[in-house]
Amino acid sequence: MAVRPTVEADLRRILAVQALRAFAYGFGIVVLGTALSRSGLSDVAVTIVFTSMLAGMAIASIGVGLVGDRVGRRRLYAGLLALMGAVGIVFAFAGSVWVLSLAALTGTMSTDANESGPITSLEQAMIGQAPAQTRVRVFGRYNAIAYLAGAIGSLAAGGPAFLHRVWHGAPTDQRWLLAFPVLGLACVALALSLSPDVEPDEADADTGARPLGRSRGNVQRLSALFATDAFAGGFVVASFIAFWFGRKFSASQELMSVVFFAGGLLQAGSSIVAARVGARIGLLNTMVFTHFPSNLLLMGVAFMPSLGPAVVMLLLRFALSQMDVPTRQAYIAALVDPRERTAAAAFTNTSRYVARPFGQLLGGVLMTNVAVGAPFVVAGGIKCGYDLVLWRFFKRVPLPG
Repeated sequence: MAVRPTVEADLRRILAVQALRAFAYGFGIVVLGTALSRSGLSDVAVTIVFTSMLAGMAIASIGVGLVGDRVGRRRLYAGLLALMGAVGIVFAFAGSVWVLSLAALTGTMSTDANESGPITSLEQAMIGQAPAQTRVRVFGRYNAIAYLAGAIGSLAAGGPAFLHRVWHGAPTDQRWLLAFPVLGLACVALALSLSPDVEPDEADADTGARPLGRSRGNVQRLSALFATDAFAGGFVVASFIAFWFGRKFSASQELMSVVFFAGGLLQAGSSIVAARVGARIGLLNTMVFTHFPSNLLLMGVAFMPSLGPAVVMLLLRFALSQMDVPTRQAYIAALVDPRERTAAAAFTNTSRYVARPFGQLLGGVLMTNVAVGAPFVVAGGIKCGYDLVLWRFFKRVPLPG
């Protein structure tokens, strides 16, 4: 089946928004982190800001799931992107932890270039309009663009310091976050140019119905499983991995920045490969059969005797660990009815955002009281269990679309 011209144009615009957003978030994460480290705020205050970001993504995603299709996907999409730009202005000038936290609770300032709360949920629902045979490839490109643009944005965040060395009047602080309203306006323009085809079909839309109907049970089971996976992922977030390599092997910041940049490139490439594999062997098979070995590699990092083998093991893990992301997104879009896609994406994403911080907290406890490499082993073990349970529950569930 050929893709309708309007659908193809809409998908290109959504991918363009994803590129601009991911660049902004990759840039903003580094700039904001550096600015907060120099701000004089206490560790507790900084933790409150970042926790507010995670909480905001979860709260706003729930709101999108409940009312997204009633408000209209295009209208809500443009509004959230405009809000992202406005929040960037607040972050560029505010110094109060409470002002920053209130702005973060909008859910439009992300801690990750690839997943960003309510905006991501809307994009996944709209990408679901793609024909079933091309959908996984679009999701593969969607994630690959995020990884690449986010990595480029993070590299670009070194530009302000370089510019300051050349021109001493150039700012080096959080005022560079004024890039957000500029990029946000470009995103809003793209969002407003989307066609009505991104909305649910009138035949599927029922404003009086609950957001989830036929698929409620499956979405609830998936949400619980995805929360388990995200909880385990919280043990080994990027900041912890950098800290662990420095602690165990005295790895430099420069080396780890190169490692994570290389990891981002591997993840981008694997997103494209995952789409091809998913089209050949099936979405669920790709999710499980790539994710399980990546978790064994994650556990293996803790047992490496020196820096070189540990870095190789980590990069191998990066090459596989995100192959389940585009296939997971395509699987959800195929599993539920078209009118349920916004709610399904929002609720499954929310479960991940809510669970992840608890893994971060327990990871520190394990490292202190059990062993320095314990978070890798526990995270990998929980994730392997997640893969097995996912396979057990859903291998016989049919995909209607």
